[in-house]
Amino acid sequence: MPWKVTNPVSERLKFLARLQAGERMTDLCEEFGISRKAGYRLRDRFATLGVAALVDGSRAPKRVANRTSAEIRELLVTTRLQHPSWGPRKLRAWLLYKHQGLTLPAASTIGDLLRREGLVEPRRMRRSTPAWTGGRSQPVAPNQLWCADYKGEFRLGNAQYCYPLTITDRFSRMLLACDGFESIATSSTRQAFEAVFREYGLPDAIRTDNGAPFASRGLHGLSRLSAWWLRLGIRHERIEPAHPEQNGQHERMHLDLKKQTTRPAAPTLLQQQERFDAFVHEYNHERPHEALGQTPPARHHLSSLRLFPERLPELTYPLHDRTSSLSPSGHVRLGGRDSSYFIASALGGEPVGLREVNDGLWLVSYADLDLGHIDERRHCFEPAEPHEPTHENAAE
Repeated sequence: MPWKVTNPVSERLKFLARLQAGERMTDLCEEFGISRKAGYRLRDRFATLGVAALVDGSRAPKRVANRTSAEIRELLVTTRLQHPSWGPRKLRAWLLYKHQGLTLPAASTIGDLLRREGLVEPRRMRRSTPAWTGGRSQPVAPNQLWCADYKGEFRLGNAQYCYPLTITDRFSRMLLACDGFESIATSSTRQAFEAVFREYGLPDAIRTDNGAPFASRGLHGLSRLSAWWLRLGIRHERIEPAHPEQNGQHERMHLDLKKQTTRPAAPTLLQQQERFDAFVHEYNHERPHEALGQTPPARHHLSSLRLFPERLPELTYPLHDRTSSLSPSGHVRLGGRDSSYFIASALGGEPVGLREVNDGLWLVSYADLDLGHIDERRHCFEPAEPHEPTHENAAE
């Protein structure tokens, strides 16, 4: 039975003092609300431990029935050192195979043991691309939505890697481009889009995944490429991470592309590009498409009326107090030398609009996207939640 007070130590001390003074054990146990067994146990512990007997002892078991033996621990550590890249499940399976009849703890217990021995490096938390919350459009005409992606890289016959960039019109299924590159660099990707924009005009929106060079882990997922699209008046849509079905039409085209052009791959990048070009022509002009009534995409596609400008349009912010260009590193300055605020490296050198919405609180916008607020009193920039554009900016 528990002691009937909030301070058991003082009550135990009173109990022992009165017991040593000659009072009966039975009467004291009844008065203090404990069993005679508890009273005798306290008396015996006090005789052995002294004052330490007044404090509650640990309730942890003196032995663990299923504790891993020292021999098993040593075997696990030794095996891990021999195979530092193997995880707990692999280690367990390999040891059970090598040592028939061996009893090993669960993989989770092995993982705990490896961590205690310092044989597991903690994983660094990678900053993910900010989630897209602007919704996804459903086109009802050509050029309302294009889809773009880098199909998985593969090796050519000369062992060089090839990265195919593909661009399609979601409504007509027209394959606008399939270009092989040595890397997914922003510069070569932009050149490919410039060629497509010159030939077919500008779309209203482009949908991609969250990888480079289309998006980044920076502010609102902006990259140099998507910032350029915004400058051209093109909205950038992104699928949810690990949900390629949201770009399902485009992914389905990739299956045909892979079967017809990469098995086996061509010896060189130039020869591989010839295969891509032949596939594009057949896909657009000859191959019947079931979703288009067994007709090829070229019969359903029209070029956009929005022509690609050879000179990048100027951004104006008529609803803002001022326009300021970011530094190459993505900083904007307000006032004196110590009033520099980092906005986004993807927008380095780009003009942004600044509007004072409250005393010392400035709204920062790029094109038709509100980026966040500069708080001069706290000397910080606070990013805004991503959303659909809410203000009107004119591009001349």
